[in-house]
Amino acid sequence: MEKGIKVTLDAKSAEASKLTQSASPRICMPTWRNFNKNGYRCGLYEAQDILVENDDVDLVHLDMGWGAWFKEISLRRPLYHDMSKRLIYANPGLKKARLTRDYDVFIAVCDVWTDIPCINAIERWRDHCKISICWIDEMWAAAIPKYKYWLHALSQFDYIFVGYKGTVAALSQAANRPCHWLPRGVDALRFTPYPDPPDHVIDVYSIGRRREGVHREMLRTAEQKKLFYVHDTTMDGASVEVNDHRQHRNHFANMAKRSRYFVVAPGKMDALSETQGQVEVGSRYYEGAAAGTVMIGEAADCEAYRDLFGWPEAVVEIRRDGSDLASVLGDLASDPERVAAIGRRNAAEALRRHDWVYRWIEMFRVAGIEPSPRLMARAQRLKEMADLVDSDGQKRERGDRDRAGLTTDKV
Repeated sequence: MEKGIKVTLDAKSAEASKLTQSASPRICMPTWRNFNKNGYRCGLYEAQDILVENDDVDLVHLDMGWGAWFKEISLRRPLYHDMSKRLIYANPGLKKARLTRDYDVFIAVCDVWTDIPCINAIERWRDHCKISICWIDEMWAAAIPKYKYWLHALSQFDYIFVGYKGTVAALSQAANRPCHWLPRGVDALRFTPYPDPPDHVIDVYSIGRRREGVHREMLRTAEQKKLFYVHDTTMDGASVEVNDHRQHRNHFANMAKRSRYFVVAPGKMDALSETQGQVEVGSRYYEGAAAGTVMIGEAADCEAYRDLFGWPEAVVEIRRDGSDLASVLGDLASDPERVAAIGRRNAAEALRRHDWVYRWIEMFRVAGIEPSPRLMARAQRLKEMADLVDSDGQKRERGDRDRAGLTTDKV
């Protein structure tokens, strides 16, 4: 490899790393984890990790050159007004990299559209990759008219995916080409509390954006009822930089799976100037479900939510002002069997639907790429774990009936 390119494999799965190293990498995927360390980016780094562990991937670690921060900041606003339409192809101050082999697929995973210029640090990457894919997670339909001076850059990709279903049609029209919906996900094996669920030592867990009315009532209820309410205390916790994205996700997962209730709300529900009323499924839904919690708050009122979380009581609703919080929590507390059943169902459905492996398999289906045997093996493992969760629930229900003297067995 050329000096300046760093290709690594995930250390947390030594066996998977050996397999990947022994094979001929078919996927080239850049990552900006060395210099973009914001907490909100860790979910997509987790997604990359799962692909690296379960396919033959060269993960290209890009890094900053001298003055990179100045160049990145200076690019953002001009991109809105760059009538030359060339600035989007500029390297935002990253160290140059060069590929020395050919690949079947190039995949750019972008949290936001301003990540796209990062790939310009890889010289002539298109010449070395048969198929190119761009996955932009967050893009709001109302903002697309502002992107007219850089949208043409999407033409360098064969397939374009976007994380918000409500954006697909607008982006397809503006880019004059088909775009595809690929929602977020979660490492369901990292977040699941099974096969040995820990005690729920946290009563309520709230992370990220929140309705202030709900938060205010939660603080009051926690004080009155002596609940253990864990919540963010920083102004913008998602943008705080983390030391290691794996440690951050492990810590988050360990907190979530030890929580009885988990607060959820639609993505950026408090940023109307940005969303312009577009309702989308935020990350918390995937994480709260995977952790086997009872999600409380708002079910996102959009088609995507109904497609992704269409099972009973995926979210137990609370009014936006939190006025019914105490009564909702009281009803749940009075029915521990219902609480347990909701948690099990959420965990099982997340294992069947929302692991990142399903997103990669869907991407490959659209692009006509054969998924690797290891990807399919992980999908099978997830389904087996979900069956185990269902089986555990059935055993508990039979035990409850037996203890209540309600068995249906003939005497």
